[in-house]
Amino acid sequence: MSEFDREEENQEPLENHEKKADEVEDLNIPQESSEIVTEEYPGQPDQVAQEDDRAWYVVHCYSGYENKVRHNLEQRIESMGMKDRIFDVVVPTEEEIEVKEGKRRTVERRVFPGYILVNMIMSEESWYVVRNTPGVTGFVGMGTQPTPLRPEEVAQIIKRMEAEAPHIKVTFRSGERVRIVDGPFNDFRGTVAEIDMERAKVRVMVNFFGRETPVELDFLQVEKA
Repeated sequence: MSEFDREEENQEPLENHEKKADEVEDLNIPQESSEIVTEEYPGQPDQVAQEDDRAWYVVHCYSGYENKVRHNLEQRIESMGMKDRIFDVVVPTEEEIEVKEGKRRTVERRVFPGYILVNMIMSEESWYVVRNTPGVTGFVGMGTQPTPLRPEEVAQIIKRMEAEAPHIKVTFRSGERVRIVDGPFNDFRGTVAEIDMERAKVRVMVNFFGRETPVELDFLQVEKA
């Protein structure tokens, strides 16, 4: 019995967790092909991996347990001597500012709930280590093959993670009633007429002296009424 077979026998499943197959937002993987790859390694067992074969792969896991799955995988990489095949495990996050009850707070938000990213050289052994990590439900791929991310997709994710300005959570839409929580129109209520995501501005129609008046505000000056 090989080391990997023995390790699989001792593998305990992650219990009482419901699998949630969310979409991988913002990644240009065709929807019909963004599926969890089969249980068996789809490549060639005798394939010799080269250093320049390393790539980033999307791995589906139990939603809400991304950090625990990353910890489990990092422990397996260490104990199974796979540092030369599996190089990095990332849970993409970004800072987000939200306003609740007139108070601002910065929270860390997972960019892709239910997914982690793994930088690795794909081989039978490395696939096995990742796939059999507690909480992992499979690789995202096309057909039966794990699909590596394109360099531009990786750059886009890194840009989001390293952004200096936190992302602002918008809880309102055009046509909705909102309350102004800051500035000279504090506590006025109005209707959202336009949302400018690039400038983080919102135009609200406020009833001022009996007339509908447009007021331009920052996202953080407005909340749902």
